[in-house]
Amino acid sequence: MPDPTPYAVALAEDIAHRLGKLTEHLGQAPPRQAAQILDKVLDAEEGILGRTTGLMATGSSFAQHHAQAGAFPPEVWLALGRAANELNDICLDLDEHADDIRRLALPQGTEHAVAAKPVASDMVIRRRR
Repeated sequence: MPDPTPYAVALAEDIAHRLGKLTEHLGQAPPRQAAQILDKVLDAEEGILGRTTGLMATGSSFAQHHAQAGAFPPEVWLALGRAANELNDICLDLDEHADDIRRLALPQGTEHAVAAKPVASDMVIRRRR
């Protein structure tokens, strides 16, 4: 008997599973490899974070249509729209640090590597409202 699960649902489950595996790899990766992974994940256009932002925006449009038809409460639409906006803001914030992540991802000794050794700094936590 064929699997009745629609392809898109199976795809979402597979992506979630693969993200779990990627999280495990990231947690165990040496610094250069972790930076390479983060570089791919955080890319605002082609990375996981950028694509997830697009997915939430599409979900918000879907929910808007169904909320206007009365099938969803408007809060669903608003929550998905807020998620898309917050993720977009996060992409913009992280994009400021993309060059630093890329530099760490480069093999040591390349001409593009940072000349000065990075210095640890105090962590600054910002939250916009």
